[in-house]
Amino acid sequence: MESIPLKRTQTQIMVNEFIRSVYNWMAIGLALTGFVSFYVANSPSLINLIFGNRLIFFGLIIGELALVFTISSRVQKMQASTTTALFLLYSALNGATLSFIFLVYTKSSITSVFFICAATFTACSIYGMITKRDLTSMGGFMTMGLIGIIIASVVNLFMRNHGMTLIISYLGVFIFIGLTAYDTQKLKTMAVTQPSGLEAGVIRKGAILGALTLYLDFINLFLFMLYIFGGSRD
Repeated sequence: MESIPLKRTQTQIMVNEFIRSVYNWMAIGLALTGFVSFYVANSPSLINLIFGNRLIFFGLIIGELALVFTISSRVQKMQASTTTALFLLYSALNGATLSFIFLVYTKSSITSVFFICAATFTACSIYGMITKRDLTSMGGFMTMGLIGIIIASVVNLFMRNHGMTLIISYLGVFIFIGLTAYDTQKLKTMAVTQPSGLEAGVIRKGAILGALTLYLDFINLFLFMLYIFGGSRD
C-alpha cells in the first residue's frame, strides 16, 4: 500500500504538470496572437482587407466567437489534435482583429502596458493558486459584473460617451483581475480532482480548455488596461 506522503507527492506532481501545460499553451496562444497582430498591422493590404470591409471584419469576429463556443462546449467530443488546432486558429484570428491596436496606440505604450498586464495577471494567478479561500462566490459576482459591462458596452456603441467607456474600462480591469484568480483556482481544483491514469489526449484537452480560459482573461485585461494607460498615436 502506498504511503500518504507518497500519494501527496504524486498528486502534486500531477497538478504541477497539468498547470505547467496550461500556461505553456496559453503562452503559445499569446505569442501567436502577438505575431499575427504585428504582421497584419505592418501589411497595408491586410489592414485594408480586414478593416476596410465590414463583412470580413465581422465575419472574423463571428468566427472567433464560434471557435470559443465550439472548444468550450464540445471539447470532450473532439480529438486532442482538433482541440489544439482550433485553439491555435482562434489565437491567430484574434491576432488579426487585434492588429488595430498598433494603428491606435504607440508601440512603446503597447509594450509597457503588456508588461504591466503580465505582472498583474501573474500576481492574481499566483493568489488564485495559493489562497485557501474559496473564490467560487467571487467568481459568480465577477461573472455577473462581466455581463453588466458587456451590456453597457453595447449601449455605449450608440452613445459613444468617452466617460462611460473609461468607467467600463476600469470596471473591466477589476472584473478580470478577479476572474483570473477565480479561474486559476478552478484549474487547480480540476487538476487535483482529475482521476489518475487519464489518457494523454484527455489531459491535453483539459489543458487547452484551461489555456483558453486564462488566455481570454489576459487579453481582456490587457485591452482594458491599454485603453486606460495606452498612449495614442495621434
